[in-house]
Amino acid sequence: MVTHPRMLTTTDNPFDPFTQYDEWEAFDHDRGYFTDALLARITITSDELSDTDQDEAIETAITEIISENTLGIYKAVTKSD
Repeated sequence: MVTHPRMLTTTDNPFDPFTQYDEWEAFDHDRGYFTDALLARITITSDELSDTDQDEAIETAITEIISENTLGIYKAVTKSD
């Protein structure tokens, strides 16, 4: 279950990663994006970080991916979107 308030997705993915994660992931992987793996590679984290620091590291990585966005496909969504 995803508890993070903001998630990385692509502009063409019609599925909600908060409520339709399996479908979202299948769509993402079928197109070869592997957005979850990209986020994992960019996030600088450690088991020694607090939950708050882990969340901040994920937020920083999402922001970095969107700002670089060389493919022009990434965006962040929040639970209220």
